[in-house]
Amino acid sequence: MKFSEFPKAVIKENVDYTVKEITNVIKRYGPRESGNENCMATQKHIKKEMDTFCDETGFESYKMAPKAFLQWTKFVSAAIIIAVVTCLILVFTNVFSGVGPSDFFVPQCIVGGVVAVSLLITVMEFLMYKRFMDVFYKKIEGHNFYAKRKPTGEIKKRIIISGHCDSAYEWRHIYYGKKSPLMTILMAWAIVGAIASFVVAIVTVIANFVDMGSFGDFLINYSFYWHCFTALGMVTLFFFVDFKTISPGANDNLTGTYAAVCALRMLDMAGVEFENTEVVAMITDGEEAGLRGCKQWAKDHYDEYVNSGVETAILCVDTLTDLEYLNVYNRDMTGTVKHNQKFSQLVMDSAVEAGHDDLKFANVFFGSSDAAAFSQAGITATCLAAMDPAPADYYHNRRDSYDRLVPEAIETGYEVIMSTILNFDEKGLN
Repeated sequence: MKFSEFPKAVIKENVDYTVKEITNVIKRYGPRESGNENCMATQKHIKKEMDTFCDETGFESYKMAPKAFLQWTKFVSAAIIIAVVTCLILVFTNVFSGVGPSDFFVPQCIVGGVVAVSLLITVMEFLMYKRFMDVFYKKIEGHNFYAKRKPTGEIKKRIIISGHCDSAYEWRHIYYGKKSPLMTILMAWAIVGAIASFVVAIVTVIANFVDMGSFGDFLINYSFYWHCFTALGMVTLFFFVDFKTISPGANDNLTGTYAAVCALRMLDMAGVEFENTEVVAMITDGEEAGLRGCKQWAKDHYDEYVNSGVETAILCVDTLTDLEYLNVYNRDMTGTVKHNQKFSQLVMDSAVEAGHDDLKFANVFFGSSDAAAFSQAGITATCLAAMDPAPADYYHNRRDSYDRLVPEAIETGYEVIMSTILNFDEKGLN
């Protein structure tokens, strides 16, 4: 079937269904912290619906530490603040007098070391999304839900539409700053300040042993004031995440969740059956905890998706809201991960076929989507999303509720998704 032959009324009905269901889920189950009972209740609710039109549904459990991913913001900021303040007190009480070439020699070493460890944690957790700090946290059980619509014949191709159902801890900088550049300014203050402090500490320590003239003298006598400036920036980082307030997650990412649900629902309503293509809806938990759910799914299903001979591609959908920013994200994880170009191009071509020729290839330049975990694992994946990268004023805060849904953006996203499924069935990637 061509997309032009697919009944538009089915898509419109599913957009209405999505808005009603997202409203119902938020009112009934509330915010959904990664791994908590509200996430599981939401997935069970979805399973009950999908059992009526899917051939197979089920859960897979795994262990995760939901706060480990962002708790680094408090640990790192507190460590740097304590190091700077403690060293200042010890210097001005003459504890370091005569210790080393200058009074600030040992403090520079201490602050430089603390900042170095802090930057390592930041890079491992937030830039590379490694489970670096999980070992220090108590694990809880998370669940990934799947539903399958099997073909009439042998499975030769498989396309998976994925969305995460957990919602984020509130980011205070965005909630209070709204559309202002507050978050950018404060985060730059903390991160750039820390990087500069690390460099300053190293150069200053060297200046104690190598003659750098007046520049070296200036560093030895006054560079610690830069660490004080960095410590002030760390105060803002300490209050960045509010772990007591959780976003309702209507747009991020119940829109992606119901994109996966409705992909199968629309096929069922339109009576579309594929001969050799399996279509799967995957609802992950733990995306907001550092992609924990999809990382586990990628590990558990690698052989099935890569070595089984069944051509498999995963389209992760994450926020269908800001229509002017509806794009195919072929780069991810702050630009460090590249998604499969053939599949990304198929999604782009499918968007054009569905009448939407204004999409672009884009980069998730701050943060990551679930698709990055699959691409990192060597599984074919890409991401479809529509969110203002500024970021949007509802992103990761209490404003992301059902009153901020945009049916037009959901409808356009559904058209691109359905066109992609039909094209994948017809053409595949190879």
